[in-house]
Amino acid sequence: MNWFLIIGAIISLVGMFFHGVAGQTKYMANIYKSEMEPLTKSLSLVSWHIFTIFLFISAVTLFYTAYNPNMAMAAYPIIGVNLLGALLFIFLGLGNHKTLLKMPGAYLMGATALLAWFGI
Repeated sequence: MNWFLIIGAIISLVGMFFHGVAGQTKYMANIYKSEMEPLTKSLSLVSWHIFTIFLFISAVTLFYTAYNPNMAMAAYPIIGVNLLGALLFIFLGLGNHKTLLKMPGAYLMGATALLAWFGI
């Protein structure tokens, strides 16, 4: 059992619940109140929960890899996409989207990538 992978998986799992419940409630309340077209609102909801699903898949993959070290290759895509996601948050946050740096996305994804990398 690899504790780096387990902790990375727990971070993703907690992030999934927070993103899927509290985040969705706050985010979609703002979206539903907006003047956006219904299709745009629907696509926003789908996009929001695609990330929630991504967090779930990251958690499951890291848990699986922690208990099956011979499957360490499965962690590499998780590391890559979390690293790139964290960099996207940071890059956009340093540009015209400063509020992104106040959100947990970059920190959640960065920590998951780092712990998974340490784990393998």
